[in-house]
Amino acid sequence: MSLVITNSSFAGEFAGKYIAAALLTGDTLAKNEITILPNVRFKSVLQKASLPNIVRNADCEFQTGQGTLTLTEQVLQVEEFQVNIQLCKKELHETWQALEMGYSTFAEMPASFTDFVLARVAASVADKTETNIWQGVNANVGEFDGLATLLAADAALPAGQEIAAAAITSANVIAQMGLVADAIPTTIFGKEDLRLYVSSNVARAYTRALGGFAAAGDNAGYESKGTNQVLGQLYFDGIQIVVSKGMANNTMIAAEKSNLFFGTGLLSDQNEVRVIDMSETDGSQNVRIVMRFTAGVQYGEVTDIVLYA
Repeated sequence: MSLVITNSSFAGEFAGKYIAAALLTGDTLAKNEITILPNVRFKSVLQKASLPNIVRNADCEFQTGQGTLTLTEQVLQVEEFQVNIQLCKKELHETWQALEMGYSTFAEMPASFTDFVLARVAASVADKTETNIWQGVNANVGEFDGLATLLAADAALPAGQEIAAAAITSANVIAQMGLVADAIPTTIFGKEDLRLYVSSNVARAYTRALGGFAAAGDNAGYESKGTNQVLGQLYFDGIQIVVSKGMANNTMIAAEKSNLFFGTGLLSDQNEVRVIDMSETDGSQNVRIVMRFTAGVQYGEVTDIVLYA
């Protein structure tokens, strides 16, 4: 990656602020809305235990063979990723950064610009990871299979818990969310960590619907505030909603957050960006920015999950 500067209008001192386009941010991990497994070097085995039919009529004997403990496995495999960027300090000589770089031709990268680039790289990685967690496809460069991708390919997902998506609007969002809620297995409905993960467009339509304008003849909305409302934490049928910004549009997943896993080697690797000034190595004016990390996702029990996609 090279440094490209367009429309430079250097005429004095730098104002001291950099502006960049907004990122999604890694909300899912930052808010601990799925289970994080650190220190995964390559693979982590998730053990699933089944112990049915253990209750019997009482008698005076100890009966063996009453029920069978069955252990099965789900494997979470992390993949290695990297960021390699090379910038040339010369490109900054005729911009606002010239004064901060000093007058020597052996200039150093401006501290403010370095801080900006480091923060931007870390945020971009968090942004990409957030998207990968939900809709990543391993065949694509820089991606691992996301949860929706894995679920869609899993033949063990019960047919009644895989719902074909519609184009979500404020007029149909409550009915479509109801389909997901109705498909949640009785065994997990009401669990404390049950979550309804929804894409941004679903959350937006739901908020509009709560404003009352989605229903004919009703424009009072929540607390009679119409669309002038601050809803805070959203719920549907008592289920906590998690707005998952990395999800593809018109996607919902109902699951216990303890049943969804993100694996990585070291959590600090997700935020550690290194800057290497090459001038002392090869005499060039290049600065290299390097980041390496591992990541992957998996779920435990597929029969406890509902996919709307």
